[in-house]
Amino acid sequence: LDDSDTGREMRALLDTIQGLRADMIQLRLDGNDARKPSFTVQRAGADANLRFAGLPLGHEFTSLVLALLWAGGHPPKVEPDVIEQIKGLSAADGSALRFEVYMSLSCHNCPDVVQALSLMALQNPRVQTTVIEGGAFQQEVTEREIMAVPMVFLNGQMFGSGRMELEEIVGKIDTGAAAKDAAKMSAREP
Repeated sequence: LDDSDTGREMRALLDTIQGLRADMIQLRLDGNDARKPSFTVQRAGADANLRFAGLPLGHEFTSLVLALLWAGGHPPKVEPDVIEQIKGLSAADGSALRFEVYMSLSCHNCPDVVQALSLMALQNPRVQTTVIEGGAFQQEVTEREIMAVPMVFLNGQMFGSGRMELEEIVGKIDTGAAAKDAAKMSAREP
């Protein structure tokens, strides 16, 4: 956190969330990420792969609530084969897939993308997602010449913009999906 208005509002939001379920939610304030203010959502004992930079309010408050539920073990409403596909994702060299998604609090299309990438980060330790509220990080928005949101970067390169569904994002990354589907069909009884 920092001493900005957004940092103070974030601290109040996090204190409120933690206060609602102190028996289940632990709030730590020892982070040192370069983007301030920001916070992570993670399962106990797991690495932090989901970060919110800026306040996830407005349309994105639902994204935060879902991330908390999923981190706590609540099952997402996604087909099991899609979850298995997510769990198998990694970069071609086996390294992490680092997503940055820029959103605004008034964007109607952003929650679908934010929730998809959040779910991926919470399901697969090789996927890291940072959700960035453009108003809080205006200099980044200007430097990256972002004109519309949602805008997604993967490992520092532009990945996509506009509304995208979970299956579309996974399909774009999992280039071997067609071969896997063909193998499944071949394994079926005639």
